[in-house]
Amino acid sequence: MKKEEKTCLHCGTSMVGRADKRFCSDQCRATANTLRKKGDESEVLMRHINQILRRNRNILRQASPQGKTTLRRAVLEISGFDFRYFTHLYRTKQGNTYYLCYDYGYLLLDDDKVLIVNQQPYMGQQNP
Repeated sequence: MKKEEKTCLHCGTSMVGRADKRFCSDQCRATANTLRKKGDESEVLMRHINQILRRNRNILRQASPQGKTTLRRAVLEISGFDFRYFTHLYRTKQGNTYYLCYDYGYLLLDDDKVLIVNQQPYMGQQNP
């Protein structure tokens, strides 16, 4: 009885090893997974959203190096901030809603102003 020869799913090289082995090396496995993800529309969408969230966080971090800053909304918009994307919300007992982008957040104020804050430990707790 002759064993069936296995070939790498990415490069086609013949391989020996475990019966369930699919790739000849970590490099072929990683390359194949990268190519698969590039063709997957949902992966492309997630990567795009993560880029926006990362940019939003960096803009907030740069705008508020001291941890708490008030500025005009237009300043963030000119910097490329996209107000449609944030990671989570924090609602205060007074009814204010902070929009957080990872560990930086903002509160929309009157007169088109924005209060930028660093996330505080109590913001991780959900209000009822």
